[in-house]
Amino acid sequence: MKRRFVTLDVFTTRRHAGNPLAVVLQSEGLDTEAMQAIAREFNLSETVFVSPPEKPGHRASVRIFTPGGELPFAGHPTVGTAVWLALTDDAEGRPAELLVLEEKVGPVSCAVEVKGSHAGHAVFTLPRLPERVGEAAEAEVLATALGLDASEIGFENHAPAVYSAGVPFHFVPVATREVIGRARPDLARWQAAFGAGGAYLYGRETAETGHDFHVRMFWPGTGIGEDPATGGAAAAFAGAIMAYDKPADGDHRLVIEQGYEMGRPSQITLELSVRDRALVSARIGGSAIVVSEGVLL
Repeated sequence: MKRRFVTLDVFTTRRHAGNPLAVVLQSEGLDTEAMQAIAREFNLSETVFVSPPEKPGHRASVRIFTPGGELPFAGHPTVGTAVWLALTDDAEGRPAELLVLEEKVGPVSCAVEVKGSHAGHAVFTLPRLPERVGEAAEAEVLATALGLDASEIGFENHAPAVYSAGVPFHFVPVATREVIGRARPDLARWQAAFGAGGAYLYGRETAETGHDFHVRMFWPGTGIGEDPATGGAAAAFAGAIMAYDKPADGDHRLVIEQGYEMGRPSQITLELSVRDRALVSARIGGSAIVVSEGVLL
């Protein structure tokens, strides 16, 4: 059976930037092993498989695979898939401003906006608020696994921590963008520092004005050496922001830049709604643009 696919660049408004995503359509009949093999063939940070939804009123059921395994939830696949489905619906005369994707983590509500025939913007509400999970390794252990010095870990009151909004990430605060740029994963020391998880380095010194954080994300265990944009980590990052920055009650919008060291600049918006000093909801947003369409034989 021939199956259509598209690729999009996500968290960007221009092609050949952001984070590439493959979306396989008409994926009925594919088992987990076949999906994993196709994801390895694309060799992108994530590949999405779209099927009809299980519940009426939902737009689609999706499964998300890295080259190394399946994820219950991820940000750039959610944004990219929502934009593609919105483009498809709009072209068929069925425009919608809201759609729901069924992911392993649960239903994910996405507000979508079509911008032309090949681009759009999506904002999704986190299906699960971030929570602190486990404890980070000592700064010396983290630094060694990243090719850095322990004195370069941490800034202000920010300290290493592990948070999850569906997928756990190790958050490593770094004082300057120069230090973030020097980070190089040491695979021989990775397990001791991060286990099978990903390392999300972040700091306030940004490449572009108007942005709030500059980040890099390494996750060798999933086949992702470095990711150009990681929406699932940005979702979990909301937990670290609440813990260390303690934003006041109200709505806050932050812009996270990622992928600059890879030549694939990406911009992720993180919106926080805070009431009584607690996070009551959060949203991840970004743009996506179609790059290619094809058929799997």
